Amino acid sequence: MLTEQQVQAAERPHFTHKQVLEILAGLMLAMLTSMISTSVVGTALPTIVGTLGGQDQLAWVASATLLTMTASTPLWGKLSDLYGRKLMFQTSLVIFAVSSVAAGFSQDMAQLIVARAVQGIGAGGLAALPQIILGDVVEPRERGRYSGYIGAVFGVSTVAGPLLGGFIVDSMSWRWTFWICVPLAVVAFAVIQKVLKLPFVRRDARVDWWGATFITGGTTALMLLLSLGGQEFDWNSGWTYGLGALSAVMFGLAVLAERRAADPILPPRLFGDRTFVLSSLASLLVGASMFGAMMFLPQYLQIVKGMSPTGSGLMTLPMVFGLLAASIVIGRLVSRTGRWKAYPIGGMLLVALGLFLLSRLHVDSSLLVVGVDNAVIGIGLGASMQILILAAQNAVPRSDLAVATSGVGFFRSLGGAVGVAAFGAILSNRLGSELAALARAANLPLDSGASSTLGSPEAIRHLPAPVLEVILEAFTRALQTVFLVGVPIAVLGAVAVLLLKEIPLRSAQSPEPAPAPAPAG
Repeated sequence: MLTEQQVQAAERPHFTHKQVLEILAGLMLAMLTSMISTSVVGTALPTIVGTLGGQDQLAWVASATLLTMTASTPLWGKLSDLYGRKLMFQTSLVIFAVSSVAAGFSQDMAQLIVARAVQGIGAGGLAALPQIILGDVVEPRERGRYSGYIGAVFGVSTVAGPLLGGFIVDSMSWRWTFWICVPLAVVAFAVIQKVLKLPFVRRDARVDWWGATFITGGTTALMLLLSLGGQEFDWNSGWTYGLGALSAVMFGLAVLAERRAADPILPPRLFGDRTFVLSSLASLLVGASMFGAMMFLPQYLQIVKGMSPTGSGLMTLPMVFGLLAASIVIGRLVSRTGRWKAYPIGGMLLVALGLFLLSRLHVDSSLLVVGVDNAVIGIGLGASMQILILAAQNAVPRSDLAVATSGVGFFRSLGGAVGVAAFGAILSNRLGSELAALARAANLPLDSGASSTLGSPEAIRHLPAPVLEVILEAFTRALQTVFLVGVPIAVLGAVAVLLLKEIPLRSAQSPEPAPAPAPAG
């Protein structure tokens, strides 16, 4: 049996800058593959429904992937501890590629939804494992210069996905929205196979099946509630209360299981680490505010400004460029100085400022103003997202690197789901009330229920001028409220980071931090 010192020595690989860049290229290509595939489908959904039918199941096509991706994220980190980073990374790539092929061959909505759910399992691994592998390859002090590139992948895929989806739908079959990323996955698999040489020492450990079952079950129930509430069933309904109760029970059982497990999925000691807890909380708030901006701004651009889906996608370029520039520049500054705390504080405040500026948009606001507001949010996100993961990685010993990284990623995904559900409910309620009030003032035969029967943005633009004017103003006011609600969420994220203790980033010569004690109780 190897001693702990021998295990740690075996787990400390040393790579040249060139080798790190080669590994990073494979990781980024895999991440780009999964993220583009997730976002590309949105553009094709109307065409898919027109071919396969099943309009009533449309929400499940998007929700299935989000649900399984979020639920599986913390599991991939522990599995990589037990079976090796490289094997699990390539496994997630294979799952993703095979399910993408299956999704493209779907003959009905049921087959597509199942394939998308399996696709989400692979995407969960591709979301968590690149950060973990980077943590193995590079010490925290040098990690910032590389993690900025990983953060930039998210922004690039956000724009590339919808644009690519529009091109494929216009010139090819919708099935290629799923198949287009398979060659990229194959290349990423080959690159990682060639360049990633991580030593793996098999430990005498067992899979925490009870913890995995309860964590996955609780997350699944919560994601079903957040994804389908207000769409498939009313918020004030038996489904809402039932799923909420099931989620609470499952998470309670998960806590008990994790306290008793010899090798838990999410070790309770992590929740005794102040940095991990606050980084996870801040990441949850980042996810909520980020998706609030990214998911609902296209509503303003397409409905109020009359832009096409492709045009609204191009309008997110300022956000992408801001995120890209901030991620790279701040990553290098963090590596150079070893100090990191000021950047996510300033970044979250910039996100709050950007959301506040978006809440001041009017029907006749210029696209230049929208672009500037987007850029402010992008810079804020670039200064925040990767640094929070880096802070958590830096605070835990190497033995907890995988579970801490996947844990922070899990909370960010969960925050995104919470944000989309909450902001969607706010938009729906505000749109109904604003539409009714404005219609009464204009003596038009519209009520709050009309908001659910407006049709596509193109159909709205063909409505009579008096009705169109009321609808555009109602949408603008409703979206103003959505963005304004995001402001305090982002500010709370800055407060969470402010409460963090800034631990200087470790170098190769720095001692390992001691594991945090498990929380009492």
